Amino acid sequence: MRVLRSSIVAEGLFLLAAATVVIVLVFDYTNGFHDAANLIATVIASRAMTPTQAVIVVAFFEFLGPLLGGTAVANTIGTFVSLEGMAPTLALAIVLCGLIGAILWNLATWYFGLPSSSSHALVGGLVGAVLVSAGVDHVVWGFEALREGRLTGVVKVLAALLLSPLAGFWAGYLIHRLLRTLLIAANPAANARLRAAQFATAAGLAFSHGANDAQKSMGILTLVLLLGGFIPDFQVPFWVMLACALALTLGILTGGWRIVRTLGFAIYRVRPIHALGSQLTSAGVILAASAVGAPVSTTHVVATSIMGIGASERPRAVRWAKAKDIAMTWVVTIPGAALAAILTYALVNLYLGGPR
Repeated sequence: MRVLRSSIVAEGLFLLAAATVVIVLVFDYTNGFHDAANLIATVIASRAMTPTQAVIVVAFFEFLGPLLGGTAVANTIGTFVSLEGMAPTLALAIVLCGLIGAILWNLATWYFGLPSSSSHALVGGLVGAVLVSAGVDHVVWGFEALREGRLTGVVKVLAALLLSPLAGFWAGYLIHRLLRTLLIAANPAANARLRAAQFATAAGLAFSHGANDAQKSMGILTLVLLLGGFIPDFQVPFWVMLACALALTLGILTGGWRIVRTLGFAIYRVRPIHALGSQLTSAGVILAASAVGAPVSTTHVVATSIMGIGASERPRAVRWAKAKDIAMTWVVTIPGAALAAILTYALVNLYLGGPR
């Protein structure tokens, strides 16, 4: 009888882990689906590429990013909640509910054409699920480490997500000034060269996005394997990198068109010089963040780089009202995704009697 019970428990754990892995990859897909516009909006708005060309170039380099970008961000994301020592089924159910909350938020903001952050949604969803199920002690806040001069846990994640938009704005501002100085004597024919250069900068932006965003799913997927007892320690397997790269790339290939208009046209009128500057800025900021294991929002960086470029050239032409709407979406994303995860967990308890 004990052997039979053990076999049933093991089978249930495997099925729950498999379901959670699928949901992680679904989140990765919706991340790419949601963030596709961030990567192709300025390319299309400046007429450097057709939509088809943009998607092909971006998808190829997006796929390479997770495979060649290391695992520093995955290590950060996979360790800001502490679920070790809990019953494996409960720990996996918590992660599952957090992911569903993040996915629901991604789909809702995509539907309304709002460029919110998938990274914020992931953080909010997981923190919300952990708080309602396990309590505050199971979130690695990082306040003690901060007093020692180190960034870790939620503090590191939030610091990266809050500072990266500022970096995007001011880097965009300065890069646009530099480009205008270099092109001060250029004639209109220079626009053709600026458009051609975007094949390289758009590729760089796509690579940086893959190197940062796919690692978030890689970190969560590795955490799932660790909690389920399928791996001995937190080391990202190659198949996890490959699976997350594929899911993110498929999302890029199929989504995000509603948000293209917001980023490409609604903040500032984007011309070739602006698009090139935005792509250079965004790729640089995101790659730098990936190198130090800081998860950033591509949505934030791209949007604020466009704002910085517009402020550098014609501040009054920037549609600050639209920027305010976007900023409000950023502010509510973490609590919104957390609430979605909390409701998901409540439904699990209500209809399934709660995870055991």
